[in-house]
Amino acid sequence: MIRRRQLKVGSLARVEGEGALRVVIAEGQVESAELNIYEPPRFFEAFLRGRAYTEPPDITSRICGICPVAYQTSACNALEQLCGVELDRPLADLRRLLYCGEWISSHALHIHLLHTPDFLGYPDAIALATDHRELVEQGLATKKAGNALLELLGGRAIHPVNVRLGGFYSVPELADFAPVIELLRDARDCAERTGLRAAAFDFPELELDCAFLAAAAPDRYAIDSGTVHTSTGLRLSAAELPVHVREHQVPHSTALHALLDGERYLTGPLARYTLNYHQLSPSARQFAAEIGLGTECRNPFRSILVRVVEVVYAIDEALSLIDAYERPSRAAVPVAPRAGTGHGVSEAPRGLLYHRYEIDGHGIVRAATIIPPTSQNQAVMEDDLRRAVADNVDLDDAALAAVCERAIRNYDPCISCSAHFLDLDVVRR
Repeated sequence: MIRRRQLKVGSLARVEGEGALRVVIAEGQVESAELNIYEPPRFFEAFLRGRAYTEPPDITSRICGICPVAYQTSACNALEQLCGVELDRPLADLRRLLYCGEWISSHALHIHLLHTPDFLGYPDAIALATDHRELVEQGLATKKAGNALLELLGGRAIHPVNVRLGGFYSVPELADFAPVIELLRDARDCAERTGLRAAAFDFPELELDCAFLAAAAPDRYAIDSGTVHTSTGLRLSAAELPVHVREHQVPHSTALHALLDGERYLTGPLARYTLNYHQLSPSARQFAAEIGLGTECRNPFRSILVRVVEVVYAIDEALSLIDAYERPSRAAVPVAPRAGTGHGVSEAPRGLLYHRYEIDGHGIVRAATIIPPTSQNQAVMEDDLRRAVADNVDLDDAALAAVCERAIRNYDPCISCSAHFLDLDVVRR
């Protein structure tokens, strides 16, 4: 006889998106743990067909209100590669600086408002602020600094409008950075205090057994561009990525899953840190050591520490880029259309974001492919859910749901860029 118990959690905050989880337990064993994810951004590939080659950076930025710069940058990288254009160094630095703003803002949101409540036993950041006001205020101050960079360079913090193929529509004067510099300095102090506090959290013991994939650059921590490296030893250009990373449909989800040479893999902070640790700045590496991180990290619960290190790095990088800033002689490099196919990647806060565009001789988009980080991480997330359920199979449904939700939050998934997560359907046999 099958005893069916169903629990619905219809509006859980602290995970960006919407989905459902179905768990089947038979004779005390996990038979299946399926994560259903609904990702409207998949439709953007169809929206892009028939549009002008200049439009993908603006259109794709609407996919996500948390990481629009990632979509703009991957789109620009793909189209500029296709059109044979290389940015002037000052423009490339400004694009990286803009991306630093997004990393700071997005990581601060996740660390303080979405993830920290799990470790301190609070249902949300509002409750957390009652007893730990300083943690929430530090997060808001850090996010404010990231937003200030986004507003200055992008025109606004959400869905920036100043990015275009070849660069920007306008570029700032050096004096415009003065108020941002002060915010960034304050944010760095906040990030260090947060990291030292987070280092004392109780982290469950868990090591992920999967391949890691991230962008890499020869001279610095990859953010806005790079080649693709994996822990299995692959070194790929963006154009070679689809040879090894293949998407497929699963019956229980409208979102595609991705596999690396047929195996599950992880992208995101843990992968970036583990593969690119030696590209961090000396101060960021020193801070990582202070909060208990080694040269790699495979524990998803400790991803909160890795994100703090990346915030420290992004702030240091932003201040360095501003210190060396010379206003570009032109806001954008001309980009003429060229028939062919372009590929581009960048490192969104949640992981590698791949874009591919086919353009005809008239500059019209004929096909587009976008592989977001959460799609790539779904197989690992489901495997982690199976483990979480197996380790806690004797809990009642409410407690089991809480365990599953916490496991998901480690990955900071952007499910459909809204603010609720799952309905949990547990079948016990």
